[in-house]
Amino acid sequence: QLVSEKVGGAEGTKLDDDFKEMEKKVDLTSKAVTEVLTRTIEYLQPNPASRAKLTMLNTMSKIRGQVKNPGYPQSEGLLGESMIRYGKELGEDSNFGDALLDAGESMKRLAEVKDSLDIEVKQNFIDPLQNLCDKDLKEIQHHLKKLEGRRLDFDYKKKRQGKIPDEELRQAMEKFEESKEVAETSMHNLLETDIEQVSQLSALVDAQLDYHRQAVQILDELAEKLKRRMREASSRPKREYKPKPRETYDFGDTDQSNGGFSCNPTPKVSG
Repeated sequence: QLVSEKVGGAEGTKLDDDFKEMEKKVDLTSKAVTEVLTRTIEYLQPNPASRAKLTMLNTMSKIRGQVKNPGYPQSEGLLGESMIRYGKELGEDSNFGDALLDAGESMKRLAEVKDSLDIEVKQNFIDPLQNLCDKDLKEIQHHLKKLEGRRLDFDYKKKRQGKIPDEELRQAMEKFEESKEVAETSMHNLLETDIEQVSQLSALVDAQLDYHRQAVQILDELAEKLKRRMREASSRPKREYKPKPRETYDFGDTDQSNGGFSCNPTPKVSG
């Protein structure tokens, strides 16, 4: 039947416009959820290499039955570690070193806040949408595929009406109608409860707001610390550079200088 429709242009049983409209909306919902999920993961971890590593680690944690997925190093944390390392090396006598320590600690706090954002977004946005893909949308896809198979069977038997028992045709029609109703109901339920997706989107925005509020507070505190350091440094008297007195060196006999040289070689007197 499918071949005769595709190649021969045979007419199949048409589904009503309401059904087609629902099918179109469900298809768009599926595409929207799939792409938004991908983009959200990219938003949380823009680095493709880290993203790939995270996916691998999470897959391994699922295989091993680990409940908590391993995280990944936040760029703010890496920046903070670098600042702290060099701040310590420069020492307390360095204004820049002290400032690097302040900034490094703040960057590490930002990394912790970013970790919290990742966890919140994963639990309240990514996981529910992934569940929608894996269960509800997959189930609808299964119902639609089953409906298409039964429609083809019904249309094939309609063409053979008179050559097959009427009961066989009636059963094919009933199965088609039953599948249509199941698919229609599942699509209707999904579209009517889409407020759940609005709630999940709201959770994403709440997590972002909380992250940015905390980030602003951390950066405000850091900015104030750095300004205070600048004020204190400008109020302190500057240390003048006093060159040390030059040392005098006695290079001695060039033959005993171990490869050195004499600045004022004694000229040889010719006999």
